[in-house]
Amino acid sequence: MKALNPHINGLLLLSKAPGLTSFESLKAIKKALGTGKVGHTGTLDKFASGLLIALVGRAGKLVPWFSFCDKEYLAQIRFGIETDTLDPEGSIVGEAELPSRESVEAALPGFRGHILQAPPAFSAVHVNGKRAHELSRQGNPPEMKKRPVTIHKLELLSWDPPFIEIRVSCSAGTYIRSLARDIALAIGSRAHLRSLKRTKVGNFLLEDAISLPSGTGEEPDEGFLMEEMLKTTLQPLNPELFSKLGIHCIQLNDHDAGIVSRGGDLQSLINTIPENIMPKPAHTPVALFGPDSFAALIEKKEHLWKYRFVNAAD
Repeated sequence: MKALNPHINGLLLLSKAPGLTSFESLKAIKKALGTGKVGHTGTLDKFASGLLIALVGRAGKLVPWFSFCDKEYLAQIRFGIETDTLDPEGSIVGEAELPSRESVEAALPGFRGHILQAPPAFSAVHVNGKRAHELSRQGNPPEMKKRPVTIHKLELLSWDPPFIEIRVSCSAGTYIRSLARDIALAIGSRAHLRSLKRTKVGNFLLEDAISLPSGTGEEPDEGFLMEEMLKTTLQPLNPELFSKLGIHCIQLNDHDAGIVSRGGDLQSLINTIPENIMPKPAHTPVALFGPDSFAALIEKKEHLWKYRFVNAAD
């Protein structure tokens, strides 16, 4: 068994294949890199594919900063049939006539901008302390309350009845399965998602992601090749990564970086940094870097700068 490696930290852009859960997609990474500390920043349903961002080691502490990222999807909607899961794996719960292209195009503007959306009953949303999908599978689907989401872009890409393909750019928390359901209901039809591909998370693109080998990784050569590929593509905690998250970066000298990495007096240190280097507005998170590596992530709370993540030396 491969020994655990506590020194591997960074970000991986993965192209998830349909048929695997997001959790299952990380197993090969944990094995190849020899670390149990691998998480992801946003679940993709089992039937879905596309960009899955994996955070390895200490980078896992960055999950909260990914949770607010906008996302982009390509989705194929199947009109005429609605399933309980709103995807191709569910049971049929409703059927209706197919809509016309004109009715679909007329309905789309009503789903752009700020809207209220009810998540699917089969989702990870908590209802009274339990996951909605757990209650639904027990035969007690909960009433899903609507919540605000934002659809930045919604484009009709193709029309091939009973299927259409759309491109959606949306805020975090948006369910494309719900969007398909609601578009259909608005025009007197029913629908579910036939396929879904996530193409973008914030400023991270699917085109930059890697696809994991299709094998199991059990063969020595295959395991070695996967390990080398992952190490080569692992993105370190550098200014470019934080800039893509919209986080301001400041370079410190070796002495000040040492203070930060030990969780030292932050406010006194900030007072020595020229005002023109600090971010505006002042509440913007800041990533601090030493000459060689990331030192800490800080944020201003109640007029004081506080540590949010210290990259302490081993």
